[in-house]
Amino acid sequence: MSEIEIIPTPRVMLSVTEAAQCLSIGRTTMYELIHSGAIETVHIGKLRRVPADCLTEFVERCRREQRAQEP
Repeated sequence: MSEIEIIPTPRVMLSVTEAAQCLSIGRTTMYELIHSGAIETVHIGKLRRVPADCLTEFVERCRREQRAQEP
């Protein structure tokens, strides 16, 4: 018999805590970003989840804003 190779798939949705860890920020700061509209979330039943691509968009937006402020 041959062994089955398990290929990890990237996570598409993250909990708020996991998303905060990805950005290296605290949970409170993450909730502030969510409530301000800076990071989008979706509700699945009673759960709030952060789409992983929203984190990438947030980081890219922050970088663009910083570059625009540079002299």
